[in-house]
Amino acid sequence: MTQPRLILVTGASRGIGRSAALHLARQGDVVIAIARSKLALEKLDDEIRAIGSEAVLVPMDLKDTKGIETLGKVIGEKFGRLDGLVANAGILGTLGPLETCGPRSFEETIAVNLTANFHLIRALGPWLHKSDAPRTVFVTSGVARHPRAFWGPYQAAKAGLEAMVLGWADEQENLSLRANLFNPGGTRTAMRADAMPGEDPMSIPSADDVAAELVKLVSKDETRTGQLINYREVAAAH
Repeated sequence: MTQPRLILVTGASRGIGRSAALHLARQGDVVIAIARSKLALEKLDDEIRAIGSEAVLVPMDLKDTKGIETLGKVIGEKFGRLDGLVANAGILGTLGPLETCGPRSFEETIAVNLTANFHLIRALGPWLHKSDAPRTVFVTSGVARHPRAFWGPYQAAKAGLEAMVLGWADEQENLSLRANLFNPGGTRTAMRADAMPGEDPMSIPSADDVAAELVKLVSKDETRTGQLINYREVAAAH
């Protein structure tokens, strides 16, 4: 009998992360779900159990770098491997003129969108290399490559994330680990509503549709690495 794949999802309590966790559960994977809200994680767990799968719940703020280090150790002790990482968690931070952005808001945006992912790579890398098909995907944004006014901290963090992940992917060229970036584009989530309050939510794809493509990047059969996959391009090709 094939062993279920063990996939860690950050930002798993809502939006794209929640939908990704449910997609993975439906295909029989075991999900390690990370989010700040314990209550939201428990609701997700109820849905995953109803599907007939199981999840490991980790209520944690990704600014807690010691917590990420501990998480890596626990995964190693309990499972001895990790098959996939869906690095989805992110925050918008302050949208507005860069000159009026407070230092604390800037630093928090960088911490969640960029620094936390470095710590995840560092803590989880040894256990990903124990998998026979380790796959990772990091959620980015179009503003990383096409910066625009008022998105300063967020787009700086995502640009840094892209450079870091593509460099890491290049380091794995002779190994089995795959690392890709995924740009969902505008998606029907609470975060998008905060960023674009006047937008008709029904004019953009649902989190469920987007997550269905995202989770393919942590499947055993995924061969691409060092790529930026744009959801809009994938959807248009279908």
